[in-house]
Amino acid sequence: MNLKEYKTAGGEIILYNGNLNTQKLELLAAGYGDIWHSSFEQGYKNAFPEIAIQGSVLFWYVRDFDNLDECVSWRINPNHFAIRKTAWETLGGFDTDFENIQTQALDFGFSALRFQGVTPLYVKGLFESNRMEPIAISARDRYTFFIKNFKIDHSVFMLYRKGFWKPSEWKAFQYAKNKFSLRTNRPLLPPRPLKEIQGNPTASYIIPTMFRQDFTLNLLKDLANQNYKPTQVFVVDATPESERDESIYQSQEFPFELTVIWQQSKGSCRARNEAIVLCTGDYIVFGDDDVRIPPDFIENHIRIIQTYNAGACNGLDIKADNSTQDLDDLKRKLKEVDHQRWFVGSTQMFSNANSCVKKEYVDRLEGNDINYDGGYGEDGDFGLALLKLGVGVLHNPFSTNLHLKPVSGGYRFWGTQARIMGKKRKTQPWELDTPVKWVRPVPSPTLMYQFHKHFGSEQLSEYRHRYFITFLLDGPKLTFLYRILRMPYKQIQFNKSIFYAKKLMQLGVRTK
Repeated sequence: MNLKEYKTAGGEIILYNGNLNTQKLELLAAGYGDIWHSSFEQGYKNAFPEIAIQGSVLFWYVRDFDNLDECVSWRINPNHFAIRKTAWETLGGFDTDFENIQTQALDFGFSALRFQGVTPLYVKGLFESNRMEPIAISARDRYTFFIKNFKIDHSVFMLYRKGFWKPSEWKAFQYAKNKFSLRTNRPLLPPRPLKEIQGNPTASYIIPTMFRQDFTLNLLKDLANQNYKPTQVFVVDATPESERDESIYQSQEFPFELTVIWQQSKGSCRARNEAIVLCTGDYIVFGDDDVRIPPDFIENHIRIIQTYNAGACNGLDIKADNSTQDLDDLKRKLKEVDHQRWFVGSTQMFSNANSCVKKEYVDRLEGNDINYDGGYGEDGDFGLALLKLGVGVLHNPFSTNLHLKPVSGGYRFWGTQARIMGKKRKTQPWELDTPVKWVRPVPSPTLMYQFHKHFGSEQLSEYRHRYFITFLLDGPKLTFLYRILRMPYKQIQFNKSIFYAKKLMQLGVRTK
């Protein structure tokens, strides 16, 4: 493309197409975005809805966010967009294998966001044009997009969803399958050099724990060895009184204010919320009780947020081989992933085991949604809620932890009770006033709650189709008939999960 150039006051070259508001761009260039567009007003909002066939509820950016003047969006209008020259040259521009330039731009934005560590942003009013453009994506381009970005199974599933009885679909599928293949070795946009910490920001660190006091003590020692130390550390301990050592955290002095809260309520969401209300740090760092962290952990969380002018980040979580490994093992494991580790971009997930958020945004959310207690998905919910505030949430490859994952202990102790049926079952918080009896809801009702809370009906429909197709086809051929016979019961379990999800939806978000 023949793009125009604009040089910012800081000396960076921005390439662009269309009528650009350079005053607004100057502010954006100092932030976390790499590509900017105003495509929502130009007909591109939620364009290419077929992406839901692949992403369903597992990709946060399937649907564009509503009611925001600035947010992550990969739906680029090729006639009106701007991009850092370094990003354009790294990614190599649009892929001309597509029939029309609209699909080229959508493919470019999607690949940049999902695979290449580049953050594309919608910015209201950055481009003057509000002319609505009709979006025309041919079946051939649609299958080419899927073939180039996903494994072949997803194209086959799209053929099923769009109509395998249609000759036009088969023709487009065969064309793309025979002519193109999955992209490999996509270039990653390297991280920016991290700036030194500006000012004297303070950090509060929150550790919920249960049956893991020895692991928590090791983490406190790691926090004491930080280059940039937290000012506050909160340990919220739910270990039953009969099985805990109340003196363990006072066994040594720490160079920060340590507050131990003996939790009376149930659930990790409630645990974090009990500490959040006491936090005074400029940043709140969330961690699990079974992690080990190197000395630059907190320092690099603050540095990346300041360098990119973002609001939050999600660190790199490395799974240990066993629960006895230490920071030397973390160094070894990081060398093994060094070739694929170094990118930033807008995060695709959020983990309470390793994340950092400016306190002002945690306060706006008022903490975690306690509807997730006893189940799964609270991490993703918190990350999505931040994005829906318009907060930049980055993948942070600089702050790493070793996740020990011991076989016992932790807040999943309560959640494991959900697998027990009959009289021995202990009621979970999400069961509310309707205890589970003889049909166990699957998937987890709290995950189903998240799907209903954050994603539209189209994505939920695609999720249901994919869930049952996967159940039927992913398994030994010898048990295929058995899976067919189990299908009615699986439908009952699925609908039971929806039942509880809708009851949680009626309650709404709760933080207390």
